[in-house]
Amino acid sequence: MIAKRTEKRIAELQRELMERHIEEVQNIYKDMRGWRHDYRNHIQTMKSYIALGGDGPRSGNYDKLDKYLDRLDDDLTSVDKLIKSGNLMLDAILNSKLSLAQARKISVEAKALAPAELKFNDVDLCVVIGNLLDNAMEACAKLEDEASRFIRVYIDLKRGQLYISVTNSTAGRPKKLLGRYVTDKPGGFHGLGLTRVDRIVSKYAGWLKRRDEDGVFTTEIMLPVGE
Repeated sequence: MIAKRTEKRIAELQRELMERHIEEVQNIYKDMRGWRHDYRNHIQTMKSYIALGGDGPRSGNYDKLDKYLDRLDDDLTSVDKLIKSGNLMLDAILNSKLSLAQARKISVEAKALAPAELKFNDVDLCVVIGNLLDNAMEACAKLEDEASRFIRVYIDLKRGQLYISVTNSTAGRPKKLLGRYVTDKPGGFHGLGLTRVDRIVSKYAGWLKRRDEDGVFTTEIMLPVGE
């Protein structure tokens, strides 16, 4: 009885933390979109002033400034690779996690398409995607060779369900015990995070499969998007 109450309280606390995280990420994402829009406007405005500057004695400096602004524009283009799946919450959690992966020197490839509205709530979506990518990053971090670290994400609609696939590099093949993956984390097996993923998939009568090859681990999930 006590154990059940403790587990329920832990779940409530995790939900509260996740809801705060969702709000924070959504606000950051909206600010980023506004910043990108304003940044481009500033560059185009300054370039227009330069174009109207004529051939005065400072034209050489104008040329340098023009080239500098070109580099800034190119730089913005290179980082403007935010995922735009069509679902705001999915975009928010993917972009925040994958940006973190790139900062940790992990090669990232991602493609995502999803309806604006999903059957499952934002908290459950955040738990599933967040845990899959957190575990993928942890696995990549164990590889000393940065060039071998990668995460591949593919999300799309298949047969009326949301298909989620996350593949990452690993240091060898993960261990199994009684058909379940074993983790080095306290608690054994595949950890609290993935247990929560399992429960969410079961909650919505979805489908989940994990598979591994030497140096590669993949999780596939399908969740219904309609009633």
